[in-house]
Amino acid sequence: MIPEIGNFALIIAFCLSIILGTVPLVGAQIGNTLWMNLARPLTAGVFVFLSISLLILGYSFVTDDFSVAYVANNSNSMLPLQYKISAVWGGHEGSFLFWTWMLGAWMVAVGVFSKAMPIDFVSRVLAIMGLIVVGYTLFMIATSNPFDRLLPLAPADGSDLNSALKDFAFIIHPPALYMGYVGFTVVFAFAIAALLSGRLDAAWARWCRPWANVAWAILTLGISLGSWWAYYELGWGGWWAWDPVENPPLITWLLGAALIHSLAATEKRGVFKSWTILLAIMAFAASLLGTFITRSGLLTSVHAFATDPTRGVYILFFLMLIVGGSLLLYALRAPMMKSEFGFGSLSKEVFLLANNIILVVASAAILLGTLYPMVYQAITDGDVISVGPPYFNTIFLPLMAILVVFMGIGPISRWKRTSGKYLLQNLGKVAIAAVALGVVIPVMLTFEFPMGTILTAILAFWILGSMLRDVQQKVSNKASIGKGLRALTVSYWGMQIAHFGFILTMTGAVLTSIYSIERSVLLQPGQGADLGEYTFIFQGVRDVQGPNYIADEATIEVVRDGEHWQYLYPQKRLYLASNSPATQMAIDGRFLRDLFITLGEPRSGGAWSMTIHIKPFVRWIWLGTLFIAAGGILAVTDKRYRRFRARQAEKREADAASDAKSGKTADAGA
Repeated sequence: MIPEIGNFALIIAFCLSIILGTVPLVGAQIGNTLWMNLARPLTAGVFVFLSISLLILGYSFVTDDFSVAYVANNSNSMLPLQYKISAVWGGHEGSFLFWTWMLGAWMVAVGVFSKAMPIDFVSRVLAIMGLIVVGYTLFMIATSNPFDRLLPLAPADGSDLNSALKDFAFIIHPPALYMGYVGFTVVFAFAIAALLSGRLDAAWARWCRPWANVAWAILTLGISLGSWWAYYELGWGGWWAWDPVENPPLITWLLGAALIHSLAATEKRGVFKSWTILLAIMAFAASLLGTFITRSGLLTSVHAFATDPTRGVYILFFLMLIVGGSLLLYALRAPMMKSEFGFGSLSKEVFLLANNIILVVASAAILLGTLYPMVYQAITDGDVISVGPPYFNTIFLPLMAILVVFMGIGPISRWKRTSGKYLLQNLGKVAIAAVALGVVIPVMLTFEFPMGTILTAILAFWILGSMLRDVQQKVSNKASIGKGLRALTVSYWGMQIAHFGFILTMTGAVLTSIYSIERSVLLQPGQGADLGEYTFIFQGVRDVQGPNYIADEATIEVVRDGEHWQYLYPQKRLYLASNSPATQMAIDGRFLRDLFITLGEPRSGGAWSMTIHIKPFVRWIWLGTLFIAAGGILAVTDKRYRRFRARQAEKREADAASDAKSGKTADAGA
């Protein structure tokens, strides 16, 4: 009976979202204040019933209700509690319900933090998000209901969660990724509301910018957690594989990065209006594309959810309807939204535009490499072709190098017009120092001339030098004399922290790719293998009993410079419910390097195969993403956004009081 309540709550959420998607939208069009004021309570209602539905699905997992098909397919009685909870979003139906619930949470946040906005604009934003919820809930009810029952013959026990997903990172990775993904729905709704109302000004950009920053920062964390999980859970020792399911979040992230920079130009200078709207639509379309790929059944991946292609038809139709309709509206309305001011050929606007173009081109290149094998397979009736890392690296890495060059110039340039002499004065010495340090330090450390390392070091020092020069210049500005670093805004520090994080991630990614070494060996107890400055001695294997698995656990002694360093314990697991094997890596993570051991298969005579990796600087990749996300979140806390909301609220109250006074005067006159 309880699962039926969850299903009923999902149906009520669907009905309420239909009302939310129509009544406030019509009210905004005809100026009916009562209808517009329904948007916030309807939003709360949708979220409440989605929450009830999600909680009941979670309850079904915790209580081992295997009469629910989704629970039976993704859990069993031996699964630890934390994984029963994470199994709620571990499969297709539950993940989509969780995704929709996240959208409901974003809608409530918009309703709460938009009280300073005009009611007609807020009602349009919430109505557009409500229409998207209509599509999502209809998809679940019609094709992917998480509450479908296996009655009257319910199984005594369930199957099992994918063994690769029985990990702490999977508990937090999907929520972060979904929250970031769905956050761009808010920005999309703001963009469509602006097109419908014809209002696209600095105020709109300032309303929209914090939502874009938060969504982008959370998506950064989601992608980073996914990379970290793949690194230590899948066993191959890499952190990014250009997987067709990994790529859409990266595409969304790149477009989101372009969007937040474009929003800055729209807010500050009133330029790039129609381009900013287009970027918002593109970022949202990329998030829908990720949904389509993971749930279309077109590919098999540890990240993919659905294997039934018929479900993908609905998502493809929904994607075409939403994106096609948005682009049609954009084509009709965008020409009316012209930039208010011009700018010179050397200006902050130009460098921001260059930043945008590079990010969009990189996104398009990744999209082409991701979709081409699928399209080729479809038109050749099953022939398979792969597009691998060589293609992506050949295109993506040079584009990022060019982007880094502009990242050093953009912040220090001026709005509207910047002289070449000014840039040369501020960045000439920075460029010389970056080249000198970038060449000397790698050569001194390696006693070689490693070109890849040198280019990476030059770019890193270029950004660092530019950042320091920019801080120095702003602090020494006449308006800032006496204030010191306190003269710099929170949003400025957010930008600098995010750029510093990008340097760390870039440097870590390149250096670990260049200097990582690995060795596959077959060792008997007592034998050792040398790799780098370490010796790895295999001490033997023992049996280990886990809560829902049994395992062979190897003991590896690590010796450095002839002295004991530590022990590492890789495992080969067998999960009992599904009889599926899994590998548990042993990792010694340090700031400058990781030791990484994957246990292979047993051989005769007590020997075991294993692969040993030494991965320098790999931790810098994820440390950098933490800085990037922190910078994005910090920028949102800038007090100017609070002051702006306060001024907008005061203006609305004054306008309302003026309207009320005018009404009374008119009544008295009558």
